Amino acid sequence: MVAPSGEQFLIASEGYEAVITESGGALRSLTHAGRDLVDGFAENAMSHGGRGQLLMPWPNRIRDGRYSFDGTANQLALTEPARRNASHGLARWAAWSLVDHSATSVTLGHRVMAQTGYPWTLDLRVTYEVGPAGLSVTQSATNRSTRPAPYAQGAHPYLTVGAGPIDAWTLTLPAGTRLLADDERLLPIGREAVEATAYDFRDERPIGDVAFNHCFTDLAQTDHRVVVRLAHGGRSTSLWVDRSWPWLLLYSADDTATPRRSLAVEPMSAPVDAFNSGEDLIRLEPDATHSGAWGIYAG
Repeated sequence: MVAPSGEQFLIASEGYEAVITESGGALRSLTHAGRDLVDGFAENAMSHGGRGQLLMPWPNRIRDGRYSFDGTANQLALTEPARRNASHGLARWAAWSLVDHSATSVTLGHRVMAQTGYPWTLDLRVTYEVGPAGLSVTQSATNRSTRPAPYAQGAHPYLTVGAGPIDAWTLTLPAGTRLLADDERLLPIGREAVEATAYDFRDERPIGDVAFNHCFTDLAQTDHRVVVRLAHGGRSTSLWVDRSWPWLLLYSADDTATPRRSLAVEPMSAPVDAFNSGEDLIRLEPDATHSGAWGIYAG
């Protein structure tokens, strides 16, 4: 028998332990000293709600699955049919291949072949490593095509500091601007400064009844990183991103069967529908590689 998420890759060091799956190269679990830092999924289950998945070669939604690049129109399959969008890329259900595995790190790769709607071939790679500073994740893509490719990337971890709901947890989110989206399709309709709104978490405060399914930008860096922190009951969990991720999407899953159990904090290199807006979209030249790092730690 094969687990629904395929082969499991365990890495451990300095009290941190993570399990990565063959399916989607996903982060299934992450603990520190036995405490869960992410709300993942069981070995005998599939990822649900995007838990731990890698979002490549685009994160989030493409309106109607349609976009043009260098004058050529493309039509992707609608993988979010209820909202008529193409969602979260082409690699999150693929079988990723093992490149290297040690006690403290694992590297997986996946080749996205040219296909209807995305006629470029990319080599994707992810490395997970644990150590004294927690978990670090490096995602990269290399364009193996003969012409430039549109590219963006993301990841979908759900952070936790204990049993939910998240209402009593405190959040620090150093973001100055929120992307506004329509209620029906969750596609961009504008943006607003977070100041004097319910979404201003630049100073730590309780989440309360605030519902999240929003993309944030204008991220304030400390030592060349942006850090998002959740805390409750003397425990805390933090996620950091390097400068290659100018966007973060936060999602409290209020529209699911397990609402407000944890909080997804999703690094994104470009915002929702970037294949149409072009905002922060990467033009990946032939044989060029784009890479970005993020991580999670207790504290």
